[in-house]
Amino acid sequence: MNDWWKRAVIYQVYPRSYLDTSNNGIGDLKGITQKLGYIKNLGVDAIWLSPFFKSPMKDMGYDVSDYIDIDPLFGDMEDFEKLVSKAHEYDLKIIIDQVLSHSSDQHPAFMDSRSSLNSEKSDWYVWADANDDGSPPNNWLSVFGGPAWEWEPLRGQYYFHNFLASQPDFNFHNKQVRDYLLQTVKFWLDKGVDGFRLDTVNYYYHDKKLRDNPQSPIRFKRAPVNPYYMQNQIYAINQDENLNFLTDFRHLLDSYADKTSVGEIGDSHRGIEIMKTYTKESRLHMAYSFKLLGKEFSATFIRNTFNEFFDEEDESWPCWSFSNHDVTRHLTRWNENEESCFAKLSCALLLSLKGTPCLYQGEEIGQVESELEFEELTDPPGIRYWPENKGRDGCRTPFVWNSKEDNGGFSKVRPWLPVKDKQISRSVNIQEGVPSSVLSFYKDFINFRKTNVTLQEGNQYFIDNDEDLLIFTREFQGVITLCIFNLGEVSFMLKTNFNFDKDNVLSLNIHLREDSIEIEKNGLMIMNVEEDHRSISSRIDFRKLV
Repeated sequence: MNDWWKRAVIYQVYPRSYLDTSNNGIGDLKGITQKLGYIKNLGVDAIWLSPFFKSPMKDMGYDVSDYIDIDPLFGDMEDFEKLVSKAHEYDLKIIIDQVLSHSSDQHPAFMDSRSSLNSEKSDWYVWADANDDGSPPNNWLSVFGGPAWEWEPLRGQYYFHNFLASQPDFNFHNKQVRDYLLQTVKFWLDKGVDGFRLDTVNYYYHDKKLRDNPQSPIRFKRAPVNPYYMQNQIYAINQDENLNFLTDFRHLLDSYADKTSVGEIGDSHRGIEIMKTYTKESRLHMAYSFKLLGKEFSATFIRNTFNEFFDEEDESWPCWSFSNHDVTRHLTRWNENEESCFAKLSCALLLSLKGTPCLYQGEEIGQVESELEFEELTDPPGIRYWPENKGRDGCRTPFVWNSKEDNGGFSKVRPWLPVKDKQISRSVNIQEGVPSSVLSFYKDFINFRKTNVTLQEGNQYFIDNDEDLLIFTREFQGVITLCIFNLGEVSFMLKTNFNFDKDNVLSLNIHLREDSIEIEKNGLMIMNVEEDHRSISSRIDFRKLV
């Protein structure tokens, strides 16, 4: 078995915001093909493409009306085939999104299902009678706000939607539905894709008994902006039957050579636990949760997260991201001043941790969250919960290629989301070829990771338990790499009472002294050492410089 995905660096492309070649203000497949040379030069191994399928775009493509065709906004099937072919010429893998838990309400199957209790596809979606007082059948809530049930007068029943009312959930208890969706997956495998990112992979099945979700075990001092998080989602999602479907999905992928999969786990209570379960026993290859995509960022938090995932010796494998199309960009989220040195630190950290790293377009140029006005929003949750939750548009604004061109070189016409001056100031043309730039650091570190087998395949052992200083080793076949990251606001002094090659150190914001190392804020050191984690742990000696 070729486990290329364990060693890979994945790069997420959000097609509508990458490059517009058709002058409609929306990025397209030809634009991605045009920029494959840039992506290859980053040094990444695979590209994850967010949805480009036919869709009414109520949720920007995560509401699919035709699973085996391209939305004209992005091009056509010939454009996609050329993209895959060209990417493979560059030795780049193509991973595409699959939105299987729900469809658009414009999907032909739902149009049929809603029409009658006796229609051919009547049971393809989740339908339920109203309570005697006309209220929905249970207390399930939508991630995007309000009840998760919508009344359909044609049938005289409610249908279930975890997201928008225009995104009805498939009934995975129906084998016809499962077979249909696996056929759509096979269609793209036959087109030559190398893998899939499965959207909301723990949302496929619902509790057949439609039992009420209990209260969240988290005690809120103040009600969250979205009451969805006040429930523990043990019945609306996260059903055990899902494991059987993932096994069938994996069997399909394994009938082709060298394919992979990564699942998105959306659960605020058991994200890491579900990641582990879903990547065991020949289910998914990888999974990620929102654990490292939130506001918390400290050495303690990272140690606890990784120790929770790797608490058993098994085949479970994580995919880690700090940013993606669903969350505030991490440079804004974690660093008040949005400093380029923090962008470099976070790059080195993500690419040094055990697991498969996934970068989000723009983070390689130190891109920050865009500040948008209410009237500029397109994202349903942002519009509903403004200003407490501004939604996801701020991380989805167009990629900036050239500061000297209109809209940062993204489009010659007004783009679907605005390109602000703050984003343009970080354009590729300003950074390319500049050794001190964030872009150059990303390229250099990705290359460094490729030449360091311990960072790709080594076991990981944390040392000490300081809140701000993160220290761990990666160890593989007798080679030991020591990684030190200062995630705090003050400097540390570390005594060098261990052996390392001073001429072969990858570092940032450090000062080497005769018998010690000063590690400044946003400082890092990565070096090969002679001792393993046990020996270093017993001798490590550091103090904060207050």
